[in-house]
Amino acid sequence: MGGENKHVVSLHLLFLCLFLFSYTVPCIAKADGSSSSPSFPKFTPTDNYLINCGSPENTVLDDGRTFKSDPQSASFLSTDENILTSIDSIPSTVSSSSTSSHPLYLTARIFQDDSMYRFLVFKPGRHWLRLYFYPLPHPTYNLTTAVFDVMTDSSVLLHRFSLNDNTTLVFKEYLINVTSDGFSLKFSPTKDSFAFINAIELISAPDDLIPDSASSVSPVGDFHGLFNYVLQVLYRLNMGGPIITPRNDTLSRTWLPDTQFMTFPQGARNVSVAPDLIKYPVGGATPLTAPNWVYATAEEMADSGVANPRFNLTWVMTVDPAFSYLIRMHFCDIVSTGLNELYFNVYVNGLLGVSSLDLSTLTSGLAVPFYKDFVLNASTITNSSIMVQVGPASDLLSTLPNAILNGLEVMKMSNLAGSLDGLFSSNGGRYKNSKSGPTKIQIAATFALAMGVTVILLLIIAVVRWRRRPKNWNKKRGSFSTWLFPLNTGQCSFMSSKSKSSYSSFMSTRTGLGRSFTFVEIRDATKNFDESAVIGVGGFGKVYLGELDGTKLAIKRGNPSSAQGINEFETEIQMLSKLRHRHLVSLIGYCDENSEMILIYEYMSNGPFRDHLYGSKCPPSPLSWKQRLDICIGAARGLHYLHTGAYQGGIIHRDVKTTNILLDENFVAKVSDFGLSKAAPSLEQTHVSTAVKGSFGYLDPEYFRRQQLTEKSDVYSFGVVLFEVLCARPALDPTLPREQVNLAEWAMKQHKKGLIEKIIDPFLVGSVSEESVVKYVEAAEKCVADYGVDRPSMGDVLWNLEFALQLQEAASKLDLPDQDGDEEGLTALNPSSKRDTKGDMTIEVSDDSGVVVGSPLFLQDFHGR
Repeated sequence: MGGENKHVVSLHLLFLCLFLFSYTVPCIAKADGSSSSPSFPKFTPTDNYLINCGSPENTVLDDGRTFKSDPQSASFLSTDENILTSIDSIPSTVSSSSTSSHPLYLTARIFQDDSMYRFLVFKPGRHWLRLYFYPLPHPTYNLTTAVFDVMTDSSVLLHRFSLNDNTTLVFKEYLINVTSDGFSLKFSPTKDSFAFINAIELISAPDDLIPDSASSVSPVGDFHGLFNYVLQVLYRLNMGGPIITPRNDTLSRTWLPDTQFMTFPQGARNVSVAPDLIKYPVGGATPLTAPNWVYATAEEMADSGVANPRFNLTWVMTVDPAFSYLIRMHFCDIVSTGLNELYFNVYVNGLLGVSSLDLSTLTSGLAVPFYKDFVLNASTITNSSIMVQVGPASDLLSTLPNAILNGLEVMKMSNLAGSLDGLFSSNGGRYKNSKSGPTKIQIAATFALAMGVTVILLLIIAVVRWRRRPKNWNKKRGSFSTWLFPLNTGQCSFMSSKSKSSYSSFMSTRTGLGRSFTFVEIRDATKNFDESAVIGVGGFGKVYLGELDGTKLAIKRGNPSSAQGINEFETEIQMLSKLRHRHLVSLIGYCDENSEMILIYEYMSNGPFRDHLYGSKCPPSPLSWKQRLDICIGAARGLHYLHTGAYQGGIIHRDVKTTNILLDENFVAKVSDFGLSKAAPSLEQTHVSTAVKGSFGYLDPEYFRRQQLTEKSDVYSFGVVLFEVLCARPALDPTLPREQVNLAEWAMKQHKKGLIEKIIDPFLVGSVSEESVVKYVEAAEKCVADYGVDRPSMGDVLWNLEFALQLQEAASKLDLPDQDGDEEGLTALNPSSKRDTKGDMTIEVSDDSGVVVGSPLFLQDFHGR
């Protein structure tokens, strides 16, 4: 970096400079315009750098803070004197309204080359970094054309940043966890451009301001490691109140009114109390979390005149969809007259964040602040916006519908490259001036060019050797082994080539792979891989319907360019070579030519189970309840075999769902797709520690939270499948009302209320045995218990499903009255305990499931009408 070593002073001088800065705790303005000393503790930051860049003198703001000037001899500025320019006044052509007369925007410092501010950090930890930008007019430099990067030691804050509007004031605010005794802020202009800055703040933040963990919205669970992220404050809103300036915030924050972000203002009403009525709890929110002015105002539901009185209050904010976000919501019940009057739900981007939030229970009082942090994954952001909603809890119909929100903060989280502005790291994202010499990025580009030339030469050699290959080459070397090698070697490159001896024993030992097909046979069977023959697509590649010798086959052709596909193929081969069961899809054979990854399976003519439950592919006559029970029992048998009777103590499927349960021509269920499967833990282990994989809606929440996989993770997923079969709807359906999006959660809520019959597939009405459904729901409920230790084994689940089938069959026999029309014994069964006898069949039922007995849903089943 040009000039980086010039004007760098000793730590002693930096230490002296530190004490030149003072920090004044702001006063709180009273309603009458006067002020009084704050009633909350002062916060005195250990590190407190306030710099008015380019100013020839110190600047005192109306909140009492003093910003120091940074003359060219300033100890914390490192750059070349001849490339630094100061703007110390505004030309008369710029009106005061353009800059709002803010004193920090009246001067600026310009850098023509890479420059750096260096700060000594006396207390590592979270620090506020606030940057002020305004393109002041200058006779030589047109600041609206400036393009530059702003970086710290380890992260990129701004990449190719520019301001092309000379009427716009730009304020950037960050929270950075500084882990060393020094902090550097770098400005790097792009080639033939320059950089500028108007003011800088670097201030210690309270240690406990942002905890290390928060609640993840999707997938649901705990998110840890927030200290490792740089945060950029995008929105800080004061709901229901006016702007709060640094004068009224002990951390010098600005809180904007929420009105411009509310999408349904006619449904909201502002409420407020005197700020001194706010009572901060012990061990919870503090005045540093948010000032009492935030908690003293709120938005609550109003009489909007809409037909639905249980609407949601909604705020929408524009964000970059490529990043994840930390969202902090501030609550304080200033609307209730007594405890336990207010219950409401909290949603983030349509996903349920908190159900039936009860501030009274959480705070044990009224007007007591409370906050909740959420992490929103980038994958859940649509339309480049974040939507925050609060609305009344739908399951508490006895309470008056109301919901509140007092404050909101939205912070962007840095990505894996440590960047807050694209995929650029602090080492590789800079554009340097040529006079600084070769940069790391230029060296990397040269190296990449050399590597590219080498690869091209190797490809030419490979093509020449390929054209000169002997005619019988494929008999000497099977290419199937080039993508199976991880099973027998320690190699990790897909393009690796090993001698025949490396794989000489593979095919002979892998008898489970079945018949060896030629590539010509596979090509003919699929009509040269005709797209019309595609019956499935996944991360591995495509599945084709083929036919050989009159037999239909499912042919899975892997995509070598997909790392996910290669890994899943390897896993599936390892599993299928060990497994044989009536309720697992069988591997017929493989193709060992042309570097192809091809596996051949038995064809399941009736396709995925899901296609027969709901959706556009669902036939006019969906499956009967008995058929559904038979299919669930078959799938349970397959999973039970995996867990207990398979190779070396068991296998965990890890992706149980209705699309991975296939049906043959006789509707026999077979579990498929073992690409994510894992060997079960040994007797000495309790779990397998592994990265979380699976499908949303079916994913075991305990597995997600702890990243510890057990057989009970499959049990949870199968429980979701059971509810999906019963209700004939997807595990996740964002088009439904918020509380109904997640099937498992919704079904459990209805079940606890005794209303499970309200969500059962309407096609089943009048044809199912009540006791069969009771036993079935009992099994499903246990499967989706929050903790694995509370879930049954697949053997227990299988037993309950078979019991439910017996109950259904018994009811079917009882469905026919005798010739005298006597219907004695055909009334609804007693839910507490009842023994029914018909012929030789005796079944005892104990019902504690909460299903309403005698519901019209089941009347036809027991009375035959």
